[in-house]
Amino acid sequence: MKDGRVSRAKPELSFWQIWHMCFGFLGIQFGFALQNANVSRIFQTLGANVDQIPVLWIAAPLTGLIVQPVIGYFSDRTWNRFGRRRPYFFAGAVLATLALLAMPNSPTLWIAAGLLWIMDASFNVSMEPFRAFVGDQLPPRQRPLGYAMQSVFIGVGAVVASFLPYLLTHFGVANTAPPGEVPHSVKYAFYAGAFVLLGAMLWTILGTREYPPEQLVAFSDNRIEEAPGSVAGAWKIGALFLLLGLVLLGLIGKFALEKELYLLAGGLAVFGALFVWLSQTRSDGALRHIMGDLHGMPLPMRRLNWVQFFSWFAMFAMWINTTPAVAGHFYGSTDTTSVAYNEGANWAGVLMGTYNGVGVLAAIAIPLLARACGLRWSHLINLWLGGLGLLSFLVIRDPHWLIVSMVGVGFAWASILSLPYAMLSDNLPAAKMGVYMGIFNFFIVIPQLLAASVLGVLLKLFFHNQPIWALGLGGASLLVAGLCTLRVAEPTAPSSP
Repeated sequence: MKDGRVSRAKPELSFWQIWHMCFGFLGIQFGFALQNANVSRIFQTLGANVDQIPVLWIAAPLTGLIVQPVIGYFSDRTWNRFGRRRPYFFAGAVLATLALLAMPNSPTLWIAAGLLWIMDASFNVSMEPFRAFVGDQLPPRQRPLGYAMQSVFIGVGAVVASFLPYLLTHFGVANTAPPGEVPHSVKYAFYAGAFVLLGAMLWTILGTREYPPEQLVAFSDNRIEEAPGSVAGAWKIGALFLLLGLVLLGLIGKFALEKELYLLAGGLAVFGALFVWLSQTRSDGALRHIMGDLHGMPLPMRRLNWVQFFSWFAMFAMWINTTPAVAGHFYGSTDTTSVAYNEGANWAGVLMGTYNGVGVLAAIAIPLLARACGLRWSHLINLWLGGLGLLSFLVIRDPHWLIVSMVGVGFAWASILSLPYAMLSDNLPAAKMGVYMGIFNFFIVIPQLLAASVLGVLLKLFFHNQPIWALGLGGASLLVAGLCTLRVAEPTAPSSP
């Protein structure tokens, strides 16, 4: 009995119902993979230097930091004849489709950077409700299956999208272009991505249903929400962040440090000011609720945040540096108009497709590993496979052997996309599934903002602007993430896909 209502178990869905529910993730990841594998190439084609690429990528994590918790908060409170999460699926899909069509036709570098903001924000509008959608639709026992199914579609979409420029070149589409122009192999890949993204999202939108709020709240897995904890002490952590941000701003100005560090300093100061504001405000608006939930997040989520932090720092370092690293270190060219550079860029796309393809198979194997070793040890093993894979870029000489490196990265990627959510989902109140999934995203995008702020500086100061070393740093970060997993308590009765 809950609040006078008789509760009952949420019904299980069939395999094909879960398949339809998760199919839209194929389209989202198709767009993300095109972005990850080709946007650095587009930036360099339009005149960006290697040390400028991280700061140009700031759009991706910054939009996620802002958009995901806001969309999660409002989707928790949305209900109309189109549903609870599905209106956000549709809005994000339409905007992302338009951005994919426009990106490869960018006439200047700054227009391309602006389109990246729009494209990534649109992906996030569609993607954030998908995580909460699993919690809404599936009983706890089936949630790991839902996240594993999402991982499969993520892998399939990313494999095809990452290989597209390479395949189009193989079938005779031009892979080089005059200075300042994006090759047709990249343009046509983005056009195909726009079609796939919109089609896959419409498949899920039209082929699924959602429980109305009064029915959702009656299910037995919708735990009664505990009273929120006090936020009176939030000013302490806020004052610390604010002080660190202001000190760093002063140091940047005094010693003329790299401008990218302003992002890190400004982020610390803004978060600090928001926590101070939280401890004093009497507001009842969206920002107050989001910051209050951030301050009072469950303990398992706090510990998982460190795992996510180091995992996503590594992935972002890989995404933005694989193309220039492979083209420059293994193919010996940084000239975006040269045949060697574009061959290297295409091979980088193959490597991106490889780790995503391995991720599809790993998503099937990981549940077996989890049964044998438990969730946290399984996650540690997979993260360390990925860390060793990225570190191997520093010692391999033949670029074809990098395929082996990406096998390890594929296991880490499949694990990152599923096991943290399996460990987390049963510890979240159903009424706040959307906003907490959005807040969990903070610890995906904050490390990406940190990477965008400092990677260019580190490469310039210590590694002679050689992006191959950013992949080495990413490998070390995955090893640390694996160690942090040991701090997370193993669920007493973990669900298994």
